Amino acid sequence: MLATGGYLGHMWELYAMWTWISAFLFAAAAGAVSDTIIDLVVFGTIAAGALGCVWGGVAADRIGRHRVVNLAMAVSGGCCLSVGVLFQAPFVFLVGLTWAWGFFVVADSAQFSALVTEVAPQDSVGTALMLQTSLGFLVTMVTIQAVPAIVGAFGWQWAFAFLAAGPVCGICSILLLERSQRVYCVQEPMGN
Repeated sequence: MLATGGYLGHMWELYAMWTWISAFLFAAAAGAVSDTIIDLVVFGTIAAGALGCVWGGVAADRIGRHRVVNLAMAVSGGCCLSVGVLFQAPFVFLVGLTWAWGFFVVADSAQFSALVTEVAPQDSVGTALMLQTSLGFLVTMVTIQAVPAIVGAFGWQWAFAFLAAGPVCGICSILLLERSQRVYCVQEPMGN
């Protein structure tokens, strides 16, 4: 359940960011940057995720899934909070931040499925993965719909800040999972 909690935090942020980053960048550019440049920046933001996924897999093999997940969520959560602050900054600052965000927002994605396969009872792995994925996409429907409501009420400067709640909750879930696994390993007799 804790691995799924981490995934839900990840999904809280991911699809809302992917859905609305284009509109955010168009609003931030306010006509000062060509549509083509903005389209390329959006493409770069989402494409950076491919590199993030490769990094996430390689790093997880070296330093562990928990660390990769928590690092990726901490950075992407920081991007949620920072991007609005840079809304009126020179566009080049937004380019760097959104590309970093695109890299880290999805870098942890595969690790959640791997964690579930490791912690779920072997006869229930398929069910656990189905529940995790279904609940994750259910969560995305909420956040995708919430962003424009926040824009209407508070403006683009605050539109993504609430997404940081996902990484915060996700990190808490993964820290609790890691702690419970350490306790289980200490309590489990040798040879079992």
